[in-house]
Amino acid sequence: YSEGAAVMLFYQFGELLQELAVRRSRKSIKELLDIRPDHANLKRETEILVVAPESVSLGDLILIKPGERVPLDGIVVEGNSLLDTSAISGESLPREVESGSEIFSGSINQKGVLTIEVTKTYRESTVAKILELVEHAEQNKAPTESFITKFARYYTPAVVLVAALLALVPPLLIEGATFSEWIYRALLFLVASCPCALLISIPLGFFGGIGGAGRQGILLKGGNYLEALQRVDTVIFDKTGTLTKGEFKVAEIRPVDGGGAENGTEKRESLLRYAAIAELFSTHPIAVSIKKAYEEQSGKTIHPSLIESYEELAGFGTRVRSEGKEILLGNAKLLLREGVTIPVDTAEEGTRIHLLVDGNYQGVLLIEDEAKEDAIEAVAHLRTAGVRRVVMLTGDKKIVGETLGNELGMDQVFSELLPQQKVEILEDLRRNKTTRGSIVFVGDGINDAPAMLAADVGVAMGALGSDAAIEAADVVLMTDEPIKLALAIEIAKRTKRIVWQNIFFAFFVKFLVLALGAFGFATMWEAVFADVGVALLAVANAMRAMNVKSK
Repeated sequence: YSEGAAVMLFYQFGELLQELAVRRSRKSIKELLDIRPDHANLKRETEILVVAPESVSLGDLILIKPGERVPLDGIVVEGNSLLDTSAISGESLPREVESGSEIFSGSINQKGVLTIEVTKTYRESTVAKILELVEHAEQNKAPTESFITKFARYYTPAVVLVAALLALVPPLLIEGATFSEWIYRALLFLVASCPCALLISIPLGFFGGIGGAGRQGILLKGGNYLEALQRVDTVIFDKTGTLTKGEFKVAEIRPVDGGGAENGTEKRESLLRYAAIAELFSTHPIAVSIKKAYEEQSGKTIHPSLIESYEELAGFGTRVRSEGKEILLGNAKLLLREGVTIPVDTAEEGTRIHLLVDGNYQGVLLIEDEAKEDAIEAVAHLRTAGVRRVVMLTGDKKIVGETLGNELGMDQVFSELLPQQKVEILEDLRRNKTTRGSIVFVGDGINDAPAMLAADVGVAMGALGSDAAIEAADVVLMTDEPIKLALAIEIAKRTKRIVWQNIFFAFFVKFLVLALGAFGFATMWEAVFADVGVALLAVANAMRAMNVKSK
């Protein structure tokens, strides 16, 4: 009776530990969703109601304030603004929207107040899809987990048959053998052979790894992707919004006829000052970067009293009168409109802002998207984690892509690509692999979704990523930090080690006790240990997968 009671007691304790671990893991994953947009400003006649996105219907009008993320897809019916759409299109530059423009959830409103008519319900939104994926994440079993489940399907009836033979055959064939002794040995055999330790601890190990990753802002949609991450050969990064911030900085100032070093320095300072004056009243991200560069280099700010007149030229730039001079600042289309020939050859470079003073061309400012703070560290950590190749794909010009690629230490850079070309390059890299490792693609926009689906593991930037990218991805980095990918790989490898520790330990103890029990050298207490004792130890070991240190 004491042995029977011990089996039930320890089994229930193991079930309790499992439930606590699973609950903790689920909570860790669901907490990720708190950083997604969870409200909409619904217009109702003369008032604005802050409501949950799921309560908004098709055709309703919602208000998007500056700085807010668009919660639902829709069409602008009132207002104009700049939208950060890098998460959707992969384009660094903000998109100008006005009445009639279609906008997508996940975009960031940067400037004016917008009223949009909703064209998609909450059920089709990113948040609803991620919730559903979280609830069903454990259904995507890892190969190891699936193998153990299939193994148990044949293992269990096999040991029951062996136990029945052990109880009946020896008393019938061996002189002096009693049924009571051999039935006891058969029961011992059944208890010791129970596969609970494997069937509970292995799925719990993978689910613990998923939960531990969740606590670090990494959403894994199943144990199979966790297992795929522990054998990565190649990581392919999109550029804009993935390795870069989608924010701008003045990379270079090129005045015409720079002359000597001192004269060139003075001309650069003058060029930057005139540009800052021209952008004083603009809130465009490029204008902000120019004003910031001037303030950092000179330690001064432009006083509004310097501006005699200001005109914003939509789609071209700005026209300003200051200190008795006419200043024109804008893109190449502005110069074409003014009939000015650009004497500086910058045709192969990135975003360029040109300056005219009293009709005379003064020079150009080169504007670049800034790399994320952890991008260089992320590439270094990936190599430490065993990744053989790190590649960058971008739709930007070749010189822009190669400059960033060299800065980050990429093995290869492919530039000026269309979305379908990214898939072609991915498949070519797959064909040229020299190992059996997996290929990971990391992106953030709709244009990255096809490549994510083609990769062995698709990874999306989740904080600002598009609905399509997050839906297509197998892993979502909710904090938008590239270095989290290296952490995800480390979590995957650690989880796999824990799972295999449980497998070897469980099989070793079980087969040892089974052999000793069959020959009468073990009692039911050893069998109880081989069953629930091993299960408890394996569950406790599996729970370690949830303890993850952040980078």
